[in-house]
Amino acid sequence: MKIVSFFAGAGGFDQGFKDAGFNIIWANDFNPKVRITYEKNHPETEFVLRSIVDISANEVPACDGIIGGPPCQSWSIAGSHGGDTDPRGKLFWEFLRIVEAKQPKFFIAENVKNITSKKHRNTFNRIKRLFRKAGYSVRSKILNASEHQVPQDRIRTFIVGIRNDIPHKPFRFPRKRTQKVTLKQTIGHLNNIKPTPTKKISICEDNNEYLDESFSPHFMSRNRVREWNQQSFTLLAMARHTVLHPQAPKMIKVKEDLFKFKEGTEHLYRRLSVKECALIQTFPRDFTFHYDKIHDGYKMIGNAVPPKLAYHLANQIKRIFNI
Repeated sequence: MKIVSFFAGAGGFDQGFKDAGFNIIWANDFNPKVRITYEKNHPETEFVLRSIVDISANEVPACDGIIGGPPCQSWSIAGSHGGDTDPRGKLFWEFLRIVEAKQPKFFIAENVKNITSKKHRNTFNRIKRLFRKAGYSVRSKILNASEHQVPQDRIRTFIVGIRNDIPHKPFRFPRKRTQKVTLKQTIGHLNNIKPTPTKKISICEDNNEYLDESFSPHFMSRNRVREWNQQSFTLLAMARHTVLHPQAPKMIKVKEDLFKFKEGTEHLYRRLSVKECALIQTFPRDFTFHYDKIHDGYKMIGNAVPPKLAYHLANQIKRIFNI
């Protein structure tokens, strides 16, 4: 099946569908800093660098499915809370515009959990209602990536639409996996490789580097260390808020909203490297990120849909169409 991808970023969503056997024929993002990474890792896909606002439906090739994660900052707890009054929140309507015009067999949209909150519930219900009006059977669910072979607590909302006039089995979201993947299983093999500390400029070609800057009071307001036999905290798109490597002891609580590093082990506290973050997001080991500033590397990874979660969603699409 031919897939078109919007808000593609580095291509995490796309990678999962590609791993499941789908053909990503066309992808779009407006951020020039993701272009090299996307094109190097998805050479078979046509990449269009432009805002979705400026793309007419006629420019988008005919396809079987459309996937994408419209920017989440306007819906997130840590973001602007502007919802669809924020220009970024309005991009969801652009995604709807393309789906309605192209009429693919299915679509999947990803966003933060908070889009379903009381504050945004009316808009969220309106989004689903308009997809239904466009001719789709719509289901939504909040998924935690850690329950789908991703070694990370990452809770996101997914909206799936299947075109009503196409024979298909009922869509079901992927089942939870009771056996979770650990940090040890994911990045333990890198223990003998010492990553390079850096400030802002990239100096490594293999992504084996980490941001070596001070930790803000906000960062020190809670424990940022997960153990080897656990899953990572959510990886954010902000380099300075990247969580710490599991080699360090858990941080010690001093008082409300203040933690400290365990005395005598301060040297063990470092941020996860770009490579480690990529593996925790379940990008393939040979997937490389290209950037001039390390902050951009962390941002590409933190914004991505974990490929393994996307893979399980893609397989559910295959199931309903008997592929």
